[in-house]
Amino acid sequence: MIKITDKSRCCGCEACRSVCPKNCISMKADKEGFMYPQVDLSRCIDCKLCEEVCPVLHPASSTKAPLAYAGINNDTDIRLQSSSGGIFTLIAEQILQKNGVVFGACFDEHWNVIHRYTETKEGLSRFRGSKYVQSHIGDSFIQAKQFLDEGKKVLFSGTPCQIAGLKNFLRKPYQNLLTVDVVCHGVPSPKVWQKYLHESVCKVYHIRQSSSFPLADKVTDINFRSKEKGWKGFCMSLVYKNQKKEMIPFYNDTYMNVFLSNLSLRPSCYVCPAKLYHTQSDITLADFWGIDRLHPEIDDDKGCGLILVHNDHALSLLKGLNCQLQEQKLNEVIAFNPNIAHSVKEPVNRNFFYMIFHKTNFVSAYKASTSSALFMRIIRKIYR
Repeated sequence: MIKITDKSRCCGCEACRSVCPKNCISMKADKEGFMYPQVDLSRCIDCKLCEEVCPVLHPASSTKAPLAYAGINNDTDIRLQSSSGGIFTLIAEQILQKNGVVFGACFDEHWNVIHRYTETKEGLSRFRGSKYVQSHIGDSFIQAKQFLDEGKKVLFSGTPCQIAGLKNFLRKPYQNLLTVDVVCHGVPSPKVWQKYLHESVCKVYHIRQSSSFPLADKVTDINFRSKEKGWKGFCMSLVYKNQKKEMIPFYNDTYMNVFLSNLSLRPSCYVCPAKLYHTQSDITLADFWGIDRLHPEIDDDKGCGLILVHNDHALSLLKGLNCQLQEQKLNEVIAFNPNIAHSVKEPVNRNFFYMIFHKTNFVSAYKASTSSALFMRIIRKIYR
């Protein structure tokens, strides 16, 4: 029976809930907004399947280094709609052309991030672009297994821990499954995201923050990584139903600052069980940060993807795509994107951020935690 006593030992992949034969495991949000499994002991038969599929209890390992490539989709329009080089769309289209199914993260009508599937090219647009919120898997693992057992080709994309959870949940290899994960900085709390969005709407519409309203009635589009001002200088883009549009450079946006300061991340992200040599995906995608230094001749500031290929099947598929490919040295790309191999560090003021977050608004929590971090740095310097 799965039992969470240390929250850093649960990545929230939902493999345990998905595999339970008695449906006695549910996911419940804690005070920070992260989902954790809870077992209905009256129905549990102690089959231990939930423990067997947990990617934290049973992490994968490999000694084989992936091949690294820079990738640029030749379709500039698709590349501009994507966070980096537009490679995911090319891979997904290959699966759909073979009557397959593609799973990915998208927004629901309330701007929560969830996992869904599509069987059409038009449906891929919902999966494009980074979404810096932990997604809710729901029944996606179960649906993917049903498609796989029917013989359909399935592409499942997600964070490394979600792919590890899926592979453990399936409990056997499928030749018709292709998995794609991303180089993950960490997953922020859905509760933090919703509070930020609620306060942004209140500010634009001049509504009291204590008010309650459906976000679907106020917001029409969200893009965490708009390239309107360039790929390397991306903006948080919010479009409201009153026609107002906000374009906030990522370094000025409060939500992105909290995210990149590691304050809003899930506890397991600081000890991620699925980094390099522990990933279970076929392909890993990321932004190719450092391309302007390593290969400035192909950097047009419209986005360049980093592709890590973990097996021959994935390499064969990659070389058939309509894109520019250039092989890279793994150690060089890791130097510009250390999240490939290493977890981020937990900030000393993380608990302080959440304490203030629960008592006041999002912006105040960030400002207070920033001040506390500066204070801690000064104290350490004086002590040393």
